[in-house]
Amino acid sequence: MAMNNSKLILILGEINDQGLTSSTAELLSIGRTLAESTGKSLSIALLGSMAHDFAKQAISYGADFVYVMPNSLLDSFQIDLSLSALHQLSEKLSPDIILIAKTLGGRDLAPRLATRLEVGLIQDCIRIELDASTEMVIGHRPVFGGNVMAAVTSTQFPQIITLRPKSYTPLEPDGSRQGTIEEFQPSIDASFIKTRIIESIREENDEVSLEDAKVVVAGGRGLGDAASFKDIQHLAKLLGGAPGASRAAVDAGWVPHLWQIGLTGKTISPNLYITVAISGASQHMAGCYGAKVIVAINKDSNAPIFKDAQFGVVGDWQNVLPAFIDTIRELTN
Repeated sequence: MAMNNSKLILILGEINDQGLTSSTAELLSIGRTLAESTGKSLSIALLGSMAHDFAKQAISYGADFVYVMPNSLLDSFQIDLSLSALHQLSEKLSPDIILIAKTLGGRDLAPRLATRLEVGLIQDCIRIELDASTEMVIGHRPVFGGNVMAAVTSTQFPQIITLRPKSYTPLEPDGSRQGTIEEFQPSIDASFIKTRIIESIREENDEVSLEDAKVVVAGGRGLGDAASFKDIQHLAKLLGGAPGASRAAVDAGWVPHLWQIGLTGKTISPNLYITVAISGASQHMAGCYGAKVIVAINKDSNAPIFKDAQFGVVGDWQNVLPAFIDTIRELTN
């Protein structure tokens, strides 16, 4: 087995106008756990002209070292530039472990980085752990449509792992933590760019995002039509949460894709997840395994959803849901 004397874990951080993204805070949480278990230091790379602004925030969430790359070319996630920058930093630091969130950017960058470093990739993990005897990371990921959980490891260094967002809970930030901030200037220029973003259109959405919602109410194909989702939206709003849907409802064109929960949709981890007329196929359940409490409403008493739900109501949603909404309205009036 290949051995590595590196004492460093590296995270690819992502930032927006408000600071570190939630997925980055999650990576710092599991990275901190791995660092303390192995005696390694935890480093994070922040790309773009705002990197310095959020370096201390990264330290408060658990980073020991922050490598900032304040190059304006890295402001928008341009895959060729970001890949080159992270590759150069990895070559300099020789990390033992590299953690990347499976975001739109991360899932494109990770396999390219693995190719450049000539190592394997442990991808789409929902949980990782350390093999105490070898100090190798073992990644747990759903396969075969979420029906089986595979345990995957790599004997090459660095071990590169992508983690599905909402798999871990971020640590509480500690403003008293001390760390080191170091500027790293990768050798990049505009000639690296092979593709360009022609136009970016932001979809307007006044509702709470699925990923951040503490309460999610989702409907499935059993609702019958798009109009029925008005009740889903109404209940979600009453509870201060977000509406969601199964893939079947999205494929039917009843609701937008951003509502989709599941293996090919979004992963959620709300405190309360209410499903209405959702059967509970494994592909859907792979997207809500982090939910603290699941309440299922379905007229089929044999629906798989009841195996995962803490509370279940067997009945026609058209009878159950209006009464439920009336009760919630009375309690919150």
